[in-house]
Amino acid sequence: MAIQMNIAITALLLLFTSIPIVECTDIDVVANFGAVADGQTDLSQPLMNAWKEACASAEPVNIVIPEGTYFLSEATLNGPCQAPISLQLQGTLMAPEDPTVFKEATWVSISYVDSLTMFGGGVFDGQGATAWGQNDCAKNKNCVKLPINIRFHGVKNSLIQDITTKDSKQFHVNVLGCSNITFQSFTVSAPDESLNTDGIHIGRSDGVYILDSKIETGDDCISLGDGSNNVKVQGVTCGPGHGISIGSLGKYENEEPISGVFVTQCTLANTMNGVRIKTWPASQPGSATDIHFEDITMDNVGNPIVVDQEYCPWNQCDLSVPSRVQLSKLSFKNIRGTSKTQIAVKLICSSGLPCDEVELADIDLTYNGPEGPAISQCSNVNPVLSGVQNPAACSSQPTEEAAP
Repeated sequence: MAIQMNIAITALLLLFTSIPIVECTDIDVVANFGAVADGQTDLSQPLMNAWKEACASAEPVNIVIPEGTYFLSEATLNGPCQAPISLQLQGTLMAPEDPTVFKEATWVSISYVDSLTMFGGGVFDGQGATAWGQNDCAKNKNCVKLPINIRFHGVKNSLIQDITTKDSKQFHVNVLGCSNITFQSFTVSAPDESLNTDGIHIGRSDGVYILDSKIETGDDCISLGDGSNNVKVQGVTCGPGHGISIGSLGKYENEEPISGVFVTQCTLANTMNGVRIKTWPASQPGSATDIHFEDITMDNVGNPIVVDQEYCPWNQCDLSVPSRVQLSKLSFKNIRGTSKTQIAVKLICSSGLPCDEVELADIDLTYNGPEGPAISQCSNVNPVLSGVQNPAACSSQPTEEAAP
């Protein structure tokens, strides 16, 4: 079964990550539009002028940002464009340090572009350190939204390769309403103390591929919101961070289903959680199905495997009412390594809609703390078991005190 799934994933990746190589004209923001790499002169207008010319061209155009450090106040790069367009970022773009200068919660926005290629080894530096202490959105509904480093909205058939996003003030990358977009050899760099800085957040998109990438941040390395379909994560190293998460789901009305998520051949090191699915109690109705985690290495990970349908941070919910998000066709296979908490496996499903078709295969997770060996907790789920089960599957009853 594992071999068959890997073959299927490989075939899909080859299909969707094949970006045709086309001849294109280079335009240089320095040579052609007067940009200055002094870390102070605003790149915004030269970049916008270059984008406008490239987007209007009937032939493919490559916008080049040469090596050097550029101050960029903001950039809104909209399509549709007449032909494929690429952005060759070789330098470092520096955001304003003061978060109050942003009119919108976005630094760089790319919208409604078909056949975008972004490459070049460059860096988007959000200079977020001064803003992280101002981020209280997790518990304050009236908080001021801090800017996201890069937003992709309505982008399709595109490749983001060999690019780094650093120290974003909020999420590093937001992918919304996109289709067939690939992140390859992509780097997210931020310290553990950077609040609410999800590496790549995906929502209402179909065909998102995150391959051979490294994500270090202060929140989820990868997070999937509602409407995330046909998502493939392969060869990703995560940590520090909060792990790879689906959800939280069910908080809002009219959330779209999640289906077809494959996370394989990844390593999580020193993260708060490992692979996680979370839904709110007393939730709006929803569903997440056909979700698979396979060949995952856990290195000193808190809560390596988590399904939590009683997700309730800051006591913002009613735990007495079960979640109405149906989880089904979930698999956790060949997941091994070390847990830094005793609860290595936690499957807490909804008492109103128990998890359906859950599989645990070849789980080998150890814990060496003072409480004793690792344990596995289950509620409202009857998983199908095969291969190694360490800890013994569903051998412990969940308690409120033990919940992560």
